Amino acid sequence: MTLPGYRTYSPPAPPMRSGLARASLVLGIVGLLGLALCLLGLIPALVGLVLGTVALVRGQSERWPAVAGVVCCGIAVVVGALALFWLLSKAAICGDTSRYPNDEARQRCVEQEFPFVRKTTDP
Repeated sequence: MTLPGYRTYSPPAPPMRSGLARASLVLGIVGLLGLALCLLGLIPALVGLVLGTVALVRGQSERWPAVAGVVCCGIAVVVGALALFWLLSKAAICGDTSRYPNDEARQRCVEQEFPFVRKTTDP
């Protein structure tokens, strides 16, 4: 019981931990930038998406880094998946034996569809 005019002691609230949320944001940014490197940004984006979702579900962290991380990771996953689908569909067209019956025709298709591919003599 307290006397009138005096307040009881209440300890300060613990600081909000936002490690998962900030990690999600960093991995989302790395994922977006990593898409330019042969779609290697998909891996950190998927990890960041999981971390951001966990941070949002727990609710023990600041909300904005978690939401921004989930959004960045989601964009990176969608863009990376679309790019991967597009590249694999082009490769499947060049691998079609009914359309390109011999190796030379398939090689020309690859060179035409993927101009960044260069034939090398090194094994």
